[in-house]
Amino acid sequence: MTTTLVKGQNGPLNASTVDITVDLAAAGDLSALLVTDSLKVRTDADFVFYNQPSGPGVTLQTGAGIGTLSIVLGSVPADIAVVRAVITLDSGTFGAVAPPVARVLSGGQPLYEYRVEGLGTESIVIALEVYRRGGDWKVRAVGQGYAGGFAALVTDHGVSVDDAPTATPPVATPPAPVPPAPTPSAPSYPPQQPAPSYSRPPQAAPAAPAAAYSPPQPPAAPAGRPEVSLRKGQPVSLSKGQRVSLNKDGGVALTNIQMGLGWDPVVVKKMFGNRSPDIDLDASVVMFADTQAADVVYYGQLTSKDGSIRHLGDNLTGAGEGDDEVVTVDLTRVPIHVNALIFIVTSYRGQTFEQVANAFCRLVDQTTNSELARYTLAGGMAFTGVVMAKVFREGGVWKLQAIGEGITARHAGEALPQLQRFLSNDFMK
Repeated sequence: MTTTLVKGQNGPLNASTVDITVDLAAAGDLSALLVTDSLKVRTDADFVFYNQPSGPGVTLQTGAGIGTLSIVLGSVPADIAVVRAVITLDSGTFGAVAPPVARVLSGGQPLYEYRVEGLGTESIVIALEVYRRGGDWKVRAVGQGYAGGFAALVTDHGVSVDDAPTATPPVATPPAPVPPAPTPSAPSYPPQQPAPSYSRPPQAAPAAPAAAYSPPQPPAAPAGRPEVSLRKGQPVSLSKGQRVSLNKDGGVALTNIQMGLGWDPVVVKKMFGNRSPDIDLDASVVMFADTQAADVVYYGQLTSKDGSIRHLGDNLTGAGEGDDEVVTVDLTRVPIHVNALIFIVTSYRGQTFEQVANAFCRLVDQTTNSELARYTLAGGMAFTGVVMAKVFREGGVWKLQAIGEGITARHAGEALPQLQRFLSNDFMK
């Protein structure tokens, strides 16, 4: 007999192993967070998802639908109090699809069913949680959604970008001094509040007018990579590591820029014709306050919390000419404590950039719609992600640096731990 749960209701689990499945009328993923009494993970190993399908006592099995979470209750570590089952949409929001239905089974027999209703702008939701009560295990219908998407979820549960392993040693250069604390309405990362907020916070106060960013004399560029200038009607072709000041002729600071990112799938030659594989690349931008991630703009959160950065939509195949995905930035609205924006492209389905041709990023003056600079990525790489460029403050001026470094990441959340080394303005000297 199946017991139907409503939001907040719980029930006992009298089994040694339980499975969690989800009926979802859209493309998405199932994952699990293993958290302590404080509702925080102990390490990154406590996050079970498609790229890390096994955790202590919990396994994600792919197959029908969006997969099955199998939980061996006796194998869950004693300091793990709760296992949270999470549903993530590939694109869009839950308000646009039929409510997902989560089920708990034992030995193939359904025990509980929960229809996750009442969602709107959220792209990710904690559907169910399996938790300890005394010496017993129980299940609870949660239905807690996050409009902020993946980034909001992982930070609320203590997934730390500093704890994740990385093949690159930390940058030895000491970080720049942190500017004065922002006004209370400015976003923080992670949110410092007792419970997650499901609506977007108030916008931060706009930064100072663009004229405030014009310095008397910007610092010299690194030797061997001369800094280039923007010229009206003469787009700059950047090489790897090269910088360009975001000032036009006469030292006028740009205020509204557009970063276009594009690529083409490599055509595979077949006996009965040629076929280009569907390669779903995603453009994202991570906002940094010194060395701390402040916000993430990606397919699950198309606008930054302060409103300064907007992603204009997800392209699932790379088909078509020109920019495949576009991100716009109003530099006058970027909070003063944010000093770097890192633009990345990740391969959602896991194909490497060896299967991608003509990857590029280009800088456009949004006011005049004219291209100012372009960086083309030459040659394929055995990585599922690429850090394309960085826009950063230096000496009071916004600058762009072409990067083109490979990382192993299928979405922005996986990329976060690998971005620290790009924050130093001297990392490519």
